[in-house]
Amino acid sequence: MSIRCVIIDDEPLAVNVIKNHLSQIKDVKIQASFHNAVEALEFLRDNSSDVIFLDIDMPILDGFSFLNTLERKPAVIITTAHQEYAVKGYELDVLDYLVKPISFPRFLKAIDKIKRLQFNQSNDKEHLFVKVDKKKMKKIYLDDILVVESLKDYIKIITHSGKYIVHQTLSSFTDSLPKNKFLRIHRSYTIAIEKVDAVEGNSVEINGSLYVIGRSYLTEVKGKILDLE
Repeated sequence: MSIRCVIIDDEPLAVNVIKNHLSQIKDVKIQASFHNAVEALEFLRDNSSDVIFLDIDMPILDGFSFLNTLERKPAVIITTAHQEYAVKGYELDVLDYLVKPISFPRFLKAIDKIKRLQFNQSNDKEHLFVKVDKKKMKKIYLDDILVVESLKDYIKIITHSGKYIVHQTLSSFTDSLPKNKFLRIHRSYTIAIEKVDAVEGNSVEINGSLYVIGRSYLTEVKGKILDLE
């Protein structure tokens, strides 16, 4: 399982150090790097990542304010020249705290923490937490999801036990799901592949309801559901 990384630091040299360290480690993918946190926010609203390498002292939006703004937080590794921020960083539940200049051996220890975290998550029954109102975070097991429906800036997660409205785009939510278990079939629908009861024309039937397959998705969807690929 590869580790998806985002780097946020206003110093190009610091970004290059992290990129060089990551280039020496297998199963790591750098999704993007940003010199300010505002641009990173826009990216993370529509993309899922496993870890953020985050500087603290940055213009426009500092690292701590950025963390407080995130609705969905991946693992966070602070990269900073200031040791005095460590306590506040751990209060925000960061995974690790690296002080610049960052040596490669110390960087490897941080990567090892990410790998252990991924291993522990993979051995637990797969689930996620979604914010279903201003304060409540609901645990949803992936095996319970039937269909996810787009409602513009919101999605409706349809499960065996209920339906939940979440402020998130369908694209970003779909990206967070295992691709071997879930499939986008339409600009408005992502389905659980194993929950398909029947394929009828250009629709799939799940739990007694029909969901239309978009024309541009048709070949891929039928291929995966009917094992034609």
